[in-house]
Amino acid sequence: MAFEHLGKFLNLLADRSELTRVSVAVDARLELAAIVERVAKSGSGPALLFDNVKSANGSAQSIPVAANIFGSEARLLTALGAESLAEIADRVAALTQPELPGGWLEAIQLVPKLVEVSRWPVTRTQAAMSQQVVLMGSDVDLTKLPIPICWPDEDWPSLISAQVYVEKPLDNPIANRPPENSSDNSDADDSASSLAPHPSPLRQRSATRVPLQVRDRNTIAVHWTPHDEAWHVLEEFRRRGQQMPVAVVLGGDPALTYAASAPLPPHVDPLVFAGFLRRESVAVTSARSVDIDVPADAEIILEGLVDPAAEFEEAPPTGLPTGSYSTRRKVPVVTITAVTHRANPILPVIVPSRPPSEEDWLSRATERIFLPLIRLAQPEIVDVALPRSGTGRNIAFVSIRKRYPQQARKVMNGLWGQARLSTVKMLVVVDAEVDVHDDEAVWFAVGANTHPGRDTIFSEGPADWHDHAAPIAGVGHRIGFDATRKHTDEGHPREWPEALRMDEATRKQINKRWSEFGI
Repeated sequence: MAFEHLGKFLNLLADRSELTRVSVAVDARLELAAIVERVAKSGSGPALLFDNVKSANGSAQSIPVAANIFGSEARLLTALGAESLAEIADRVAALTQPELPGGWLEAIQLVPKLVEVSRWPVTRTQAAMSQQVVLMGSDVDLTKLPIPICWPDEDWPSLISAQVYVEKPLDNPIANRPPENSSDNSDADDSASSLAPHPSPLRQRSATRVPLQVRDRNTIAVHWTPHDEAWHVLEEFRRRGQQMPVAVVLGGDPALTYAASAPLPPHVDPLVFAGFLRRESVAVTSARSVDIDVPADAEIILEGLVDPAAEFEEAPPTGLPTGSYSTRRKVPVVTITAVTHRANPILPVIVPSRPPSEEDWLSRATERIFLPLIRLAQPEIVDVALPRSGTGRNIAFVSIRKRYPQQARKVMNGLWGQARLSTVKMLVVVDAEVDVHDDEAVWFAVGANTHPGRDTIFSEGPADWHDHAAPIAGVGHRIGFDATRKHTDEGHPREWPEALRMDEATRKQINKRWSEFGI
C-alpha cells in the first residue's frame, strides 16, 4: 500500500487508534525524547504526534512532530504495505527464482535483477507537494525547526530519521539530466517492456540514514563513514574539485525512510526499491537550488552543498541507535542552500536508543527482507537473527543444514564477506532445528555444543564505525562460535549424544489428559 505522504499514514494510524496526539506544550530539548523513549520502551506504545513543540532554541513552532511511527510490528508492516515481513521476503525471493545461481559469482551477478525486473521505476513530476513553500538565502534558518536534542550530553539538535540522498557526478550533467515529464503513469501498460530498466540516463543515486547535527542556521554535520557509499561519492566530487549536491529528506511515504537504511548494493536505486515495497513508483522532481532530484511528496527537504575544498569538522557527541553517544570525530559539513516543504508539514523523528526502539523494528525488517539474498550465496542457511542484545549490528545468530565438516566455518567467513554482516562482532552458528529467534535456545546450543579450543574462530577485519570498543575506528576483531553437532572429521572422536526430546505420542497423550491432572 502506497501512502501519498506521511499525513496519510498518520491518519490511518489514528483511524486504528494507534496514534496519540499530544497537544500540550513539549520542549524539543530533552523533554520530547524522554516521552518518546518511555512510550517505546513499553513495547506496546502508540505512535505520537506532538502538536505544540518548542524548538531547541526556545521558539514555539507550528510544525508538528511525529515519533514512534515504526514502534510496533503492526505499524512497521502497515508502513511497508505487507501482512508480514515474510511476504516481502517472498517477493524478493520470487525475483531470483527463475535462475537460481550455481555459485557465489553468479549470485552477485543476479542481484541487479532487483532493479532490472522492477515494475516501479522512478517517475518525474513538476508539481511537487514538497515544494509548496520554498525558503532560500537569508530565509533559511534550521534552528527554527523543532529538531530535538535527545540526550543530555548533546550540544546540537540532531536527526536520525532523515533520508540523505546523493548522486554520482556526471561528466556532462546538463546533457544527461532528462526533461521534466508528468508523473502520471496510469496509461502505462503491463507488457514486457515495463520490466525494462529505467531508460533515462540518470546519475546513480544512493541514500543513507545517518545521524545529522544542526550546527547553526544553515549548516549541518553529516555522520557518514567510509562504509557508506556517500562517503566515496564525496571523494569523487572532491577529486574533481566540484561541490557535491545533497538532499536531506524528511517524511513522505514511510517506505522511503526504510529504503534509505536498507543494505542495498550500490547499483540498486533506493527509490526504485521503495517503489518495489509500496508497489507504486516514487515521483521525484528537480531540487530548487542544487542539481539533484528529490522525492516530490516529502514533508521537508533541506537542499545543500558540500564544499570540495573544506576540511571536515569535528562534531560533538550525538546519540546513536547503539545506545551510546558517538565519539568526537571529523565529519563533512553541508551548507544548506534552500529549505522546501509542504504547506502543512510534519517533522518525523526517531529517537536513538538501545532496544526496544524504532530502530530495532527497522533492523528486524532488514533481517527478514534480505534473508533470501543471503541464502543465494549460502543456500545451507536456514535462518538469520540479529538479536536486540546486539542492537541489530553486533551479534548475529545463524542456523544451517550441516552436511559436511567445517561447514559452519565456511558460513561464518561467507557472512563476514557480505557488507551488511561484515562488521558483526559475534557470530553464532547452530544446527537447523535451533530457533535463532530464541536467545536462550541459541546460548544453550553454545554451552552444550561448543568446545572453546576447537570451535571458536577469531577474525580481523572492518568494524562498525560506531563501535566504541574497537581500539581503532573502523578496524576490529570478530569471533565466531560453531555450536553445531560435530563430526569425527572435525576432531571429535567421541560419540555425540542425542538431545533430550519427549516422543510425540506421549506428548499428545499428555495434552489429551491434561485437564485430569488438576494442574
